[in-house]
Amino acid sequence: MEYKTILVHVDESRRAHEPIRIAAFLAQKYNAHLIGAAATGVAPQFLMPGVIGESNLSLIGPALAELREHAASLLTEFESVAWKMDVKSFEKRLIDDDAGAGLALQARYSDLVVIGQVNPVDYSPVLRADFQEYVLMNSGKPVLIIPYAGHFPQVGKKVLLAWDGSMEATRAVSASIPLLQRADLVQVLVLDRGRPSDAHGEQPGADIALFLARHGVKLEVSEQKIPADIDVGNALLSHAADFGADLIVMGGYGHTRFREVLLGGVTRTVLASMTVPVLMSH
Repeated sequence: MEYKTILVHVDESRRAHEPIRIAAFLAQKYNAHLIGAAATGVAPQFLMPGVIGESNLSLIGPALAELREHAASLLTEFESVAWKMDVKSFEKRLIDDDAGAGLALQARYSDLVVIGQVNPVDYSPVLRADFQEYVLMNSGKPVLIIPYAGHFPQVGKKVLLAWDGSMEATRAVSASIPLLQRADLVQVLVLDRGRPSDAHGEQPGADIALFLARHGVKLEVSEQKIPADIDVGNALLSHAADFGADLIVMGGYGHTRFREVLLGGVTRTVLASMTVPVLMSH
């Protein structure tokens, strides 16, 4: 498996350049087609004939044209980065939709989605408050999220794989194999809270390690015991820093899932406090 189509969200945040640069780097690395998508924030249903009257259409027409012009200008910056990084195949897509819904739809025809972590101080009328979670839960594809702070020259040289035996973690593993195969080292991390589990077998992490080794992944397994009162998400991020990871691979859970509540909101913690890029799959 290789990434043949990579989709990157192009927005107006101060850090928009970093996700675009990393997406272009990956497109070049895998000889993939790169798609830059920018949204106007106007739902397509709102623009359907008959939804609004002719008088209202004449009023919103100039505003819509301005939104499209702004999105087009963002895509011009994307194009500049793609040319500069010598991406062989790329295209721009202007979407009349909310950024989350529009990107989730476009993602269905891509192998990997790259987005930026939402910075609370960067207000955007185009982005919904749960943009990251929405794309993760509704795209059906792996999502690579780039932190709004920090610079990441390389992504995927030293990878921390958070393994708990869940379906979501399994999907994340499968989706990240192209990255894992090219990594210098992958550490499979099993966080043990002292609770009985039938997900890991007799030796935690051994089965997934053998699976990945057959794919040519260079790896090691680390089992870390953490007290029941320590938040799993913060323990994961702390271990990633100690390991020197430049990428975390993990499953992503929905907010309403009982499992997510039991784990103390691992997904929410990582999405809010990540310090390195995170590849999630739901």
